[in-house]
Amino acid sequence: MFKIGFGYDIHKLESGGKLIIGGSVVKEGIHSVAHSDGDILAHAVIDALLGAANLTDIGEMFPETEKNKDMNSMEALKLVMEKISRMGYKVMNLDTTVVCSVAKLSPFREEISKNLQSILRCDVSVKFKSGNGVGDIGTGKAIEAFAVVLVEK
Repeated sequence: MFKIGFGYDIHKLESGGKLIIGGSVVKEGIHSVAHSDGDILAHAVIDALLGAANLTDIGEMFPETEKNKDMNSMEALKLVMEKISRMGYKVMNLDTTVVCSVAKLSPFREEISKNLQSILRCDVSVKFKSGNGVGDIGTGKAIEAFAVVLVEK
């Protein structure tokens, strides 16, 4: 049986720190505001996987507790993969899009893809959009990510 999962996330951006996307630091001096490390792409992928497996969402699985403060989102992704693997799911492919106007992301495409492939063990597509100056994303006040996964059980 094949199932599809969809994930989405949006975060406000603030100065300082590091912007992490898909396990890679893509820019310093700006960060995604979050309880964890703010890796928006990992968050969208986690929600896509949880949706495909008919589980809950990232906020319920990793609530904003002291234990989860500053959590490495790629480690959270590993935990979700372990959980759905134990349930008998295998990820067939992942398709993602990150919308960000504050950093040129294409130089990081291969690194981000490899980071995700190492955990999901499937084909990974990572796409980037600038937001074209529209709204909070396009003007650099926020960042968003979308993810779709196909799993087989």
